[in-house]
Amino acid sequence: MSIPEWLRRALLLALMLYAASVQAGELRVGVLTMQPGEVFFERFGHNAIIVQDTGSGETVSYNFGYFDPDEPGFVGNFARGRMMYYLVALPLQQDLSYYRSVGRGVDVQWLDLEPARAQALAASLAERSRPENARYRYDYFTSNCSTQVRDALDAAMDGALKRQLSGRSRGITYRSESVRLASPSPWMWIGFDLGLSGYADRPLSRWDDAFIPMRLAESLDEAKNADGQPLVAAREQLLPQRLPPEPPAQARRWWPWLLAGLAIACGLLLLRHRPRLVAALALALWLLCGIGGALLAWLWGFSAHQAAWANQNLLLLNPLCLLLLPGGIGALAGRSPGKMFRWLLAIVAALSVLAWLLHWLPTYPQLNQAWIGLLSPIHIALSMIWSRRQANN
Repeated sequence: MSIPEWLRRALLLALMLYAASVQAGELRVGVLTMQPGEVFFERFGHNAIIVQDTGSGETVSYNFGYFDPDEPGFVGNFARGRMMYYLVALPLQQDLSYYRSVGRGVDVQWLDLEPARAQALAASLAERSRPENARYRYDYFTSNCSTQVRDALDAAMDGALKRQLSGRSRGITYRSESVRLASPSPWMWIGFDLGLSGYADRPLSRWDDAFIPMRLAESLDEAKNADGQPLVAAREQLLPQRLPPEPPAQARRWWPWLLAGLAIACGLLLLRHRPRLVAALALALWLLCGIGGALLAWLWGFSAHQAAWANQNLLLLNPLCLLLLPGGIGALAGRSPGKMFRWLLAIVAALSVLAWLLHWLPTYPQLNQAWIGLLSPIHIALSMIWSRRQANN
């Protein structure tokens, strides 16, 4: 979300004056959890910390999810993984107005914190929300709106939250959560699944899986405060969810993708006597693989998106496929593509087989067997078709 700079500064000034006026009052701290929305950057849900003055009832929402799309270089920084986000403080009802308008549900977990800890947390958030302190380097997995909420709570609890969550795991991964929550948008989950490397496949601790706001809320329900009592004293629904609920977790099966890949490969082999048709189909595949592979290579070599580095899908979405396009166009026109074309086809097929081998090596774990099963048989079949045509010629 974005907010005009002049309005943000005015709100921050008013809130800082308000915080100073109630500094001696009793404060109540809660964590808002917003359910997923329909816009692509809202699929993962959202959260914020609220601080309420129990005397006046006035409530400030500290929201780490703001960015400025008009900032110079925003698009380039977004592509390179160098995004800057903001902590913005604003009245709770103003923060809720957007979620109410789009039908996203919002719950609050009221925390049982000692008054001194609640006061320290409120003071820290007020200081961090000052314009000169509000910016932070954003990362989808390790430094987002939810991990910032988690870290602020942990600091207020002197590290007790991290100690409770670090040694436990649900077995979920960055990939499993990303694909699950993006699943309503096919282009989005396919992009995540192809774009994430083995970095995204390690099982996460409860501390790490708090990058998802709903997961953090679940962990807070089980956490304890300094007195050994439940950290969450009460839970309250502020807005009902009018959109579909978040997608459930589902087991990932790779064998249907392998069957699809084998079926397509067999179909291409049956069409080997119609080289122009095969060339037309292959050109579409090589164009997609080449562009996709070039993007994966760029993310690895020229961006800060660590979760995309050393992606073994480069062996399947191979940038070498772009070099096959001239030969494919020649084959479409009825000309012989040439020896170099056949060598490139063999290399692309061999590298796709290497993806299988790397997958089974414990040193290089990446859960991409579905894409291997789909694409490797197709690359092999295309190499076989032109190798046989050369032999027949």
